[in-house]
Amino acid sequence: MNIRPLTADEIECRIGIIKAQGLSLLLYKDARTDQNILDEVFGTMNWQRSHQILDGNLYCTVSVWDEEKKQWVSKQDVGTESFTEKEKGQASDCFKRACFNLGIGRELYTAPFIWIPSSLCEIKKNENDKYTCSDRFEVFEIGYDQKRNINKLVIVNEKSRVEVFRFGEDEVKETEETKKQIFKDGLIDDLKLKSIRKKLKDDGIEEKFICESYKLQFLGDMKDSQFVNLLLNYEKVKAAFDEWKNH
Repeated sequence: MNIRPLTADEIECRIGIIKAQGLSLLLYKDARTDQNILDEVFGTMNWQRSHQILDGNLYCTVSVWDEEKKQWVSKQDVGTESFTEKEKGQASDCFKRACFNLGIGRELYTAPFIWIPSSLCEIKKNENDKYTCSDRFEVFEIGYDQKRNINKLVIVNEKSRVEVFRFGEDEVKETEETKKQIFKDGLIDDLKLKSIRKKLKDDGIEEKFICESYKLQFLGDMKDSQFVNLLLNYEKVKAAFDEWKNH
């Protein structure tokens, strides 16, 4: 069974613990990803799922056809309730767990502890004195070693496209020199350049307009402070571009 590791766009981030100082993230896959990989590896007609209740708990059995042995190979696991739709949530959860047993997404168990400080996300306290966060996060890049352990992970804020977590081979070490660099207004890195180019392209905004607005020769000449300013005033920038385009 040659089941590949999950790609960045197949992994989702879920908020775990929220405190005043920040929040933790958990990596997970959804049932649609499992279905797609089962189709990809075994073929749409060579796998099946079934559900049964044992001792009041819902179990899912996922079976794949082994052409060499000429028999079905099955894996089973139990589900937990969803906060929204009890039956549907249990069915989806036990299916995903059974797929973990087949090896789909098992590498997510090797993820590092992911902590996002409050300076990189918007944490609020509601009327019940509980901390909440409406920010959404996505896996921008992921890498694995030969044993399928995660050895590189980059997570960005889905809305601002700002990098909020980095782990792995090229992780920045906290030397005295790098600590000094944090307080310098340097040029944006490749990740920020790539993210802002994608955002501009998606919204049909020409790079030329941004360069003129911030007095840049090239978009890559943008500084971190200008990058933050652009994100904070993005809606105003979009409106200004529409006027610029029509004149």
